[in-house]
Amino acid sequence: MFEHLPDMAAKRAELTPDAVAFVEAETARRWSFADINTAADRLGAGLETLGLHRGERLAILTWNRVEFFIALFACQKTGIILAPLNWRQPVAELLPVVESVGASAILFDAENAESGRALAARANLKRLAIGGAQQGEAAVEALMEKDAAAYTAAVSATEPWYLLFTSGTTGLPKAVVQTARMCWANTVNIGQAVDLVSSDRSINFLPLFHTAGINLYTMPLFLHGGSSIIVKRFEPATILGLIGAEKITQFFGVPAIFQAFSLHPDVESVDWNDVRCACGGAPLPEPHIRFFAERGAMICNGFGMTETGPTAFVVDRAHAVEKIGSVGRPQSLTEVRLDGIEPGAPGTGEVLLRGPAITPGYFENHDATSAAFTEDGWLRSGDIARRDADGYYFIVDRIKDMFISGGENVYPAEVERVLVSHEAILEAAVIGISDEKWGESGAAFILLRPGRTLDTATLAGWCRERLAAYKVPRSFTIVDDFPRTAAGKVRKPELRKMA
Repeated sequence: MFEHLPDMAAKRAELTPDAVAFVEAETARRWSFADINTAADRLGAGLETLGLHRGERLAILTWNRVEFFIALFACQKTGIILAPLNWRQPVAELLPVVESVGASAILFDAENAESGRALAARANLKRLAIGGAQQGEAAVEALMEKDAAAYTAAVSATEPWYLLFTSGTTGLPKAVVQTARMCWANTVNIGQAVDLVSSDRSINFLPLFHTAGINLYTMPLFLHGGSSIIVKRFEPATILGLIGAEKITQFFGVPAIFQAFSLHPDVESVDWNDVRCACGGAPLPEPHIRFFAERGAMICNGFGMTETGPTAFVVDRAHAVEKIGSVGRPQSLTEVRLDGIEPGAPGTGEVLLRGPAITPGYFENHDATSAAFTEDGWLRSGDIARRDADGYYFIVDRIKDMFISGGENVYPAEVERVLVSHEAILEAAVIGISDEKWGESGAAFILLRPGRTLDTATLAGWCRERLAAYKVPRSFTIVDDFPRTAAGKVRKPELRKMA
């Protein structure tokens, strides 16, 4: 599927130059597609003037802002590879990440200037600053004001465009290569699944060092000619207010976002009937789906990975309630098969994926790339799914999270789904721990709903009414919150340390 593609910012500026691409929530400034393309041309020229060339890596450490996307398009034009960094991590954790991809320079905003400068000093990086550039630093604003010739070369569809680091729950994060072809394939997949059109408006608030922050739905919406409202960081009241004020029509969140909304009083002020909602990162628990359905929001669960662009599955609105718990069916440009199951037949197995939305691999990491793919080119997801007779898929659990108790396989996600159906439990996480009698048994960690109390001594009996005995956790621990990844997923290795 394609070896070269048109420059994305330039093509969009050619088609709808005056339409609004981005709105800054803080300042209400509106950027047209022509504005974005011109700024990207100028920043690209500035990067090359500073000595960055095709194939070199530019680290970027910013909160959500329009300049991030300008830098992303500037890198597409020049062939420089962008490497977004996690601003939640300390310098000590970011340094090996920067060094692992051999970054030459770092671009940072005022909110992350201290960390950006510390990284630059320790890794000997050229510095570019947004707001308050110091001596020896290039001011991004100044670079975007200098006239520059438009880039005219076609874009490689398959060369690395930017790198996204896996969450790093074990070991040093791997840099997942993202390409222009992946971006367009994801645009087709998510665009058809949720009916994206040029009149749509969405909110960009998920962190931009994560695939959802870039690709759900900001980049697909940009390519469709729609508008995104840029919010620096997530705050429930702000986002809920913007949904109404900016007439948002498309909204994507991870389960933690919808959970936060459900606990906020402003959730009742939103007319959810006007918003098409989807969720990914993990299946949204049934109580939350029903909570929003009662308010007019039919939230469609989906499934994907950084390595898949990310959209692979999305459930259709017509079956979102009938197939609660399902992530739907594979989307147009993604092939799926279950390992060990006949094509199209019901069954349970590891999800294997193929198609133009799939990453070519991990940056300069041949061993990790080889391990991630089968010999015939299918990406191993590491997730176990069940396909029903109607062709709908249900994610059972991560392979690595499964444990064996008394010779029986236990999938923590199944136990967690039961626990969150308890009226006092907001969220649950289950892990397997060593057990002298059974080999392994479950340990459950529980986050209560605000204002609720729970005697954990009653939970084993409550679970036994709903689960086989070997699936019932041996211990229950109430926590104030969970350690989480950038996508809001629970860091189970941290729970194992606690256990």
